[in-house]
Amino acid sequence: MLQISRKGDYAIRGMVYLASQPVDKVSLLSDIAAKMEVPQTFLAKIFQQFNKSGLVKSYRGAGGGFKLGRPAENISLLEIVETVEGPIVPNRCIMAAGICSRDISCTVHPVWKEVQKSMREILSSVTLKHLAGR
Repeated sequence: MLQISRKGDYAIRGMVYLASQPVDKVSLLSDIAAKMEVPQTFLAKIFQQFNKSGLVKSYRGAGGGFKLGRPAENISLLEIVETVEGPIVPNRCIMAAGICSRDISCTVHPVWKEVQKSMREILSSVTLKHLAGR
């Protein structure tokens, strides 16, 4: 079953919240967690990953918190998901060449590749701006 983990779900919620805020607003982690119904400690770990990847900027001290690292229209759902979940792969056989001894002769292998391609295309076409505007 292809499924986004709880971590992925929380990551999306947190980023949608930031995208719905005014561009210059720095949001407290506690506010984001409360509004999006996400455990604050879990969200802190997710946002650390996002800070390292440049998806968010963090600010310390009084008035500290988080805001988007780039404009919402330049951040895709794919980038958010893959930052916390890793690459989207519907079957481990397409993770890399040679993982499955049957990848050259398997008739299902091209189908998994097409599924992966379609999922990536859909998720990359949805931006945070789009999600925050709903």
